[in-house]
Order: sequence, then structure tokens, then C-alpha cells
Amino acid sequence: MADKFTTENFQTTVLDSDKPVLVDFWAEWCGPCRMVGPIVDELATEYDGKAVIGKLNVDENPAIAETYGIRSIPTMLVFKGGEIVDKIVGAVPKTTISGKIDAQMA
Repeated sequence: MADKFTTENFQTTVLDSDKPVLVDFWAEWCGPCRMVGPIVDELATEYDGKAVIGKLNVDENPAIAETYGIRSIPTMLVFKGGEIVDKIVGAVPKTTISGKIDAQMA
């Protein structure tokens, strides 16, 4: 199951992580987000211990979404060393998402 990122834990779980981090920006009412959600959960299990995979609800944490200029959802940002290293916008296949994570594992 994917981690739940919030305004309170974003610094420690995302920005301070020593592993690559995928943040899925989503909302309950977003149809494409509901399509991507199960994929993000699968990836969280597959990358357990190797990368941090989680979701951030933009309705519950608007300040984080605003900080990163999230204008449409789903948007996924890949962080490494506290910096954004990749971005995915829209519902995409699992292989696209895992490829972006794999690129940061080296």
C-alpha cells in the first residue's frame, strides 16, 4: 500500500528521503486518479525498501500542491535528494511510471 503524504510529513518522508520518492498528487473526485491509484499501490509493494511511493490528496494538502505548481491531476513527481527529477502528468501505464523510478535507482 502506498504511503500517505501530508503537509505534516512531506519534509521528512519526501524531501529528506535517502531513496527516490514518487508522489502521486490526486483527489477523490478525479476519475483518472482512481485509475492510477491501484498502480501506485502495486508499485509501493514492488519497490518496498528500494524507493518511497505515496499519494498526496490535493484537497487535503493544497499548500504542497501549490508549492509544486500542480495544475492538473493526476500528476506524479519523482524526487531524489529532495529535488524534483521527473514528472508524469495524466493517467499512464505502469511501465511508464516504473521506468521513471528505475531511472533514479542508479
